[in-house]
Amino acid sequence: MEWWQILLIVLAVVAVVLAILYFVGKKMQKKADGQQAMIDQQKMTVTILVIDKKKMRIKDSNLPKIVQDQVPAYLKLRKMPLVKAKIGPKISTLMCDEKVFKELPIKKNVKVDIAGMYIIGIKNYKK
Repeated sequence: MEWWQILLIVLAVVAVVLAILYFVGKKMQKKADGQQAMIDQQKMTVTILVIDKKKMRIKDSNLPKIVQDQVPAYLKLRKMPLVKAKIGPKISTLMCDEKVFKELPIKKNVKVDIAGMYIIGIKNYKK
């Protein structure tokens, strides 16, 4: 086998891998867009008092068992940003977006956008 034949085989394999990655990425992007649309549809603005925030594993948090079961397996091993907050008279543990987690103040009342048990954004808080 000559060098140009080996080069053609390698280029063909690379082209096939790139095509597969393109279509898988396109499919994942559609799925993410659908999830974002659902989050935007479900979000509501509430005032919460942030009691504590920390990064911990889902299984170590006191989230409901149903929520823990719905989390994908690869995220169960990862530390997630969790916020303990008082919403009205009830104290709840909420999951949080990474960017929001960094900006969220402790021991302050903050207006946030929540979709289910997930904090999406901060509405009005001045540092």
